[in-house]
Amino acid sequence: MILLELDGVTKKFGGLTAVNKLTTTVQKGEILGIIGPNGAGKTTVFNLISGFLKPSEGSIRFKGEDITRLEPNQICRFGVSRTFQIAKPFGNITTLENVMIGAFNRAKDVGEGARIADRVLERTLLSSKRNALAKNLSVPERKRLELAKALATAPEILMLDEPMGGLTPTEIDKMTELLLDVHKEGIAILIIEHVLQAVMNLSHRIVVLNYGVKIAEGEPTEIGKNSGVIEAYLGEEYVFPSR
Repeated sequence: MILLELDGVTKKFGGLTAVNKLTTTVQKGEILGIIGPNGAGKTTVFNLISGFLKPSEGSIRFKGEDITRLEPNQICRFGVSRTFQIAKPFGNITTLENVMIGAFNRAKDVGEGARIADRVLERTLLSSKRNALAKNLSVPERKRLELAKALATAPEILMLDEPMGGLTPTEIDKMTELLLDVHKEGIAILIIEHVLQAVMNLSHRIVVLNYGVKIAEGEPTEIGKNSGVIEAYLGEEYVFPSR
């Protein structure tokens, strides 16, 4: 079943075409990776899907419903949630309260919001930081808080913008394990990531962007051997990681 469909999506900023006629889908229960060099248009795609930007051309559909012109809060209510590349929690409130903000996407009252938030904090290994001010969290804890806030909205598709950025190899392994656990609950994941080992191991399919154009799409094994992808992004020294 197709959850998310992008059909000829284009975004222009004046004379710059940041995304050019992008067509792709996300299937129910799928992990789709988006990779490409800096400036390839990856985060712009996330901003278009989540409603922070509107396409210049093309359409975006979620479960068959046109969401192209909806606002971010409306798209979130449909079941599409995202994280941001740079974690910016509400620093002067607690970790629990940060996650409750996401929970109010579905919760009917404060009590239900707190219960949802507590469950999500446990899932994201943040229960011990429940009452800590968010500004005092470490980098990996802030990354998990970004994930927790998105999960609290009860998404069917979770869009992750560089969740591994700034993490050590050990922390990357822990985040990968956490994302696989989330995926087992039936949540589809759309992930932008520069840590190739992680995104290749996580993803069922990969979309490669370069200057806003999709230059390749396929299973990780295919992408790792694609000469155009190697030339544009991976580099000749790239060695495809074992899954």
